[in-house]
Amino acid sequence: MHFKDITGYEIERKLIIKIKQQQNITLLTSHFAVDLITEHQLKRPKSKEKLTCYGAYVFNQKNQEIVTYNAKTTLLATGGIGQVYRNTTNPIIATGDGIAMAYRAKAQVSHMEFIQFHPTALAHQFSHGRSFLISEAVRGLGAILKNEQGEAFMHKYDARKELASRDIVSRAIDNELKISGADFVYLDCTAISKKDFKQNFPNIYAQCIEIGIDLSKQMIPVTPAAHYLCGGIDVDTNGCTSVQHLYACGECAHTGLHGANRLASNSLLEALVYAHRCFIATKKDIETIKHKISIPDWDGKNTFETKEQILITHNRKELQSLMSDYVGIIRTHERLLRASKRLNVLFEETEDLYQKSKLSTQLFELRNMISTSYLIVEQSMKRVENKGGFYNSDLI
Repeated sequence: MHFKDITGYEIERKLIIKIKQQQNITLLTSHFAVDLITEHQLKRPKSKEKLTCYGAYVFNQKNQEIVTYNAKTTLLATGGIGQVYRNTTNPIIATGDGIAMAYRAKAQVSHMEFIQFHPTALAHQFSHGRSFLISEAVRGLGAILKNEQGEAFMHKYDARKELASRDIVSRAIDNELKISGADFVYLDCTAISKKDFKQNFPNIYAQCIEIGIDLSKQMIPVTPAAHYLCGGIDVDTNGCTSVQHLYACGECAHTGLHGANRLASNSLLEALVYAHRCFIATKKDIETIKHKISIPDWDGKNTFETKEQILITHNRKELQSLMSDYVGIIRTHERLLRASKRLNVLFEETEDLYQKSKLSTQLFELRNMISTSYLIVEQSMKRVENKGGFYNSDLI
């Protein structure tokens, strides 16, 4: 299943149209989920069985208030974690929020070390915090990767050349960049007819034209970018997490479908198939839930409005540089250890600010990004075998 080169956008567009037609769905814009409500927030002793989710605290960005949502079932569909890296194809909201909330709620989270880097993101700075993806299918149509001298290099790394898997191509480009010191390599599409390119990749063609690249004469500057998380919140085949009445689907969930290195377009399985399975399971779950509990309002006393926004923006940029330099495509024991130590400092600084400051979406996101990064680093340090999207050069 695909629609030109914008399948995800087309699914989302039609889904939003359908949602607006439903009388029993309320779509809350300008709201940000802060934390899940479990026994921890209720200050109740842990059950002999597994923990239970009772809903979530949600930040209304318009009136700057936290709203308490009591729910029989809660579904996390919060997307990926790409924004913890400097270069990512993910939207600016992909800050690992659902994973971080689930982790704080004591849900099981695993395989966070398996992060897929897309080898060919457009090396152009956009204001919206994401890199534009140049599809692998472009290489399938005949495009060739070249270094800054204009020399093809993939034959040095794999017999399949440009058609090797994403992890191999990403590592090859990363190595070429380290050798040359350049910020990007090139994707040469000049051998592909303009007609064929426009027909197969109209969105990519339009984007290149917009920034002044004539594909019939010029090469596209590309660089690897964080693209997809293969791990996440552990779920069963119905999307159930280890916390009762809490479900997850999409990229924030670890379904096991992708193993250590997702195949292109298989994200539709987690987004569509598991969303449907979650619906079926929650429909049955709701019919059996009878608990009625009193949930305390959010405690926002003794906080102040910080006038030092730089404390948040600086730590976010530092985190992205830290993860890109130490926990990127190729990792080492030393880099992971350094990342772990610095993350502890960032966590303490941010948590202190969080406990004292007034509500801020930017601060919520930074807190989630740090928790997500911690999970990536810790689970990377425990892995003793290179596989799929994980590569530690000390394990060769």
